[in-house]
Amino acid sequence: MAEKKLYRSVSDKKLFGVCGGLAKYFDIDPTIVRIILLVMVLCCGIGAVAYLIMALVMPEEK
Repeated sequence: MAEKKLYRSVSDKKLFGVCGGLAKYFDIDPTIVRIILLVMVLCCGIGAVAYLIMALVMPEEK
């Protein structure tokens, strides 16, 4: 069984590829991840901070 690793997506990216990478890791549609992030940004603002931290910390897909 292959080990799953979290990477920023190169092929499915709008800004930094964080949502695309999360979607691949959890095997869900990237649009769902983007909607969840948008709701987090609009409701409490923590989504923008979390996105920027993940963009800096997550390695890019090879």
